[in-house]
Amino acid sequence: MKIEKFDNRNLIQDLKKNYHEATKDPQFIKLINKLKIKEEFAMKHTSKLQRSVCELNNCKNCPGLDKCKNPSKGYIYYPRLNGNILVFDSIACKYKQEEISIDENSSKMYNQPLAVRTANMKDIDKKDKNRVEAIKWIVNFYKEYKNNKHIKGLFLHGSFGCGKTYLIAALFNELAKEGYEPIIYHYPRLLVDLKESFGSSFDKKMNELMECDLLLLDDIGAESVTSWSRDEILSTILQYRMDEKLPTFITSNLNIEELENHLAETKDSVDKVKSKRIIERVKQLTDDIEIISVNRRH
Repeated sequence: MKIEKFDNRNLIQDLKKNYHEATKDPQFIKLINKLKIKEEFAMKHTSKLQRSVCELNNCKNCPGLDKCKNPSKGYIYYPRLNGNILVFDSIACKYKQEEISIDENSSKMYNQPLAVRTANMKDIDKKDKNRVEAIKWIVNFYKEYKNNKHIKGLFLHGSFGCGKTYLIAALFNELAKEGYEPIIYHYPRLLVDLKESFGSSFDKKMNELMECDLLLLDDIGAESVTSWSRDEILSTILQYRMDEKLPTFITSNLNIEELENHLAETKDSVDKVKSKRIIERVKQLTDDIEIISVNRRH
């Protein structure tokens, strides 16, 4: 019993020592005063409060999420009083809040970089004459779609990195703000995700792709063609959207003839008839525009 009392006294002394060391930091004192925590209460949480101060200091001159120094990227370990209990929450920083806000008010974009997820029609570079036709098409679609939900989408093809996906993402994000449901899916990755979802969310994912207001299948032609991916996935999605007259968008580095040849060849066979059927659906669903321009990813 005596040993227990001795240990408790040592523990209290250690807590006081650590606390008074921490109070040499003006930022620590500032946080304590802001929270209006009494000393005897604060000293029980010295190490946690010091962590909060450290993470707040990291945020002071932080240029963005990619340079975040905190253990949980985009979040601050921050205290709050809940009655007589000090609770520590992970609070999103201003950059993380902006990212969350963007994600909540934009298209569903699977496997797309931040630049595409945050694409905005106001930020589209209109100086490149090679993109003028595509930009005019995008602007015109934006104006017409609200009056006619069954107009054609776009088959946008051309050189690597010329901004094909960005242009359509900018359009989709504008329409998402107005309550429409657009989806962008990188097509090669979609096939992987669908294979992995067998027996669980496969039907849900397929229905989402078939039924959404606007759909972009991004980078078709970059995948390895199989009869399953062509006849059961791509054909099914395009057929449904054609029947329901739902605007469908496709980007590719291949033109329509090259895409037809690409879709004809699987590992085991060549089937030009099935490929041609796919291409006929693409033509029914979309207008065809080509962009040959500089690689903007550089």
